[in-house]
Amino acid sequence: MEETFRKAYVYVRDTYAGVLSETDSGYTFSYDRAYMLRADATAVSLTLPLREEPYRSSTLFSFFDGLIPEGWLLNVISRNWKLLPTDRFGLLLKACKDPIGNVSIMEARV
Repeated sequence: MEETFRKAYVYVRDTYAGVLSETDSGYTFSYDRAYMLRADATAVSLTLPLREEPYRSSTLFSFFDGLIPEGWLLNVISRNWKLLPTDRFGLLLKACKDPIGNVSIMEARV
């Protein structure tokens, strides 16, 4: 059985859409069943269309990695939160609560 280290709660237009988990074998992303039943449910990205089965990857999904700031802003975030630039999941949790676009990441489900 996979052990989950950290979780990120994914919101689309401020509506809970699913959970991204960091596990001992990589990463999983699962859409919330109630979210998928909504008439206005949309996919988090084109690379992660709505489906019941969880997505699995040995590396952080490109879409989520792409939400993390780059350049000088990445340096500021890494320094202020004392995170290594290689801790992509940690950076996602700290820096992507209110990114540009309709997807946001939270450390706790609200």
